[in-house]
Amino acid sequence: MKYLKLPDGKTRILPFYLAMEEYAAQIIGEDDIFFMWQVEPTVIFGRNQLIENEVNLDYCREHGIHTYRRKSGGGCVYADMSNIMFSYITRSDNVQFTYAAYTHAVVAMLKGLGLNASDTARNDILIDGLKVSGNAFYHLPGRSIVHGTMLYDTDMANMMNAITPSAAKLQANGVQSVRNHITTLSQHLGISIEEFKDYVKRTMCSGEIELGPADVAKIEDIMQTYLKPEFIMGSNPRCNVRRSVRIEGCGEFEVALELYHNVIKRINIGGDYFLVGDFDSGIAKRLEGVPYTKLDVARALAGVDVSEIIMNLNNKQFIHLLFD
Repeated sequence: MKYLKLPDGKTRILPFYLAMEEYAAQIIGEDDIFFMWQVEPTVIFGRNQLIENEVNLDYCREHGIHTYRRKSGGGCVYADMSNIMFSYITRSDNVQFTYAAYTHAVVAMLKGLGLNASDTARNDILIDGLKVSGNAFYHLPGRSIVHGTMLYDTDMANMMNAITPSAAKLQANGVQSVRNHITTLSQHLGISIEEFKDYVKRTMCSGEIELGPADVAKIEDIMQTYLKPEFIMGSNPRCNVRRSVRIEGCGEFEVALELYHNVIKRINIGGDYFLVGDFDSGIAKRLEGVPYTKLDVARALAGVDVSEIIMNLNNKQFIHLLFD
């Protein structure tokens, strides 16, 4: 695996690094690419999340915390210069396999430091049972991209106040403090953040690719797609059916249905779930014009394996989202 290096030591805004992932996936021919990055205080929310449900926008404005959307699924994340973001790009179409392989590799790297590290079935990496890293992924043609946090240290007050946990999450967590569920590497290691980054690079990579000014300019072009207000704010259709459901092992779902004479005109599902396929063509388009009944929806999805589009969610559970 090659380490992707920028030609300077500048700290850029978060969308630049997301665009850098895309650039690496589209342009660079290596099978496996990895890089680390840090940003000024920023909240990044998942592709399918409703920003007003997930982010304390007033707090972020008052404290100069940036807010951006990413193209991967999953939940809301706070990042600052005291923690590290990891990006992994590989030549693969099997997103779930790639994701598992990546988290296993990170766990092995942490164990090399003598840490009691493990990973969960969904998206977390733990030390002594406490979360130290959350990850998300998405797919481009022929490539899989995994990215996530690695909490070396962080401003805990900003983390807890900038992100607004949902009632479902609070209930699932027994209304316990975020502090009781996470840990930081600084509590377990006697090395600096720069020493840790050097260890990660030496352990996970064998060589590097250095980008030039022309590459940076192309990345900045891609970055513009992340800065469009319509992308950051997302798409919330007007609806007359709205449901919020949490399914263990799958995530939270905010279902919005626009109906006309009890026929589905439009469907949107927000939340922190993970897409592993094309929701628009695989599900949404199939349900447009379908009567809003369990039987008709089930017939419209005949031949579709929902778990191949939404991670860990089966067809029966999907019907439950829409009706029960």
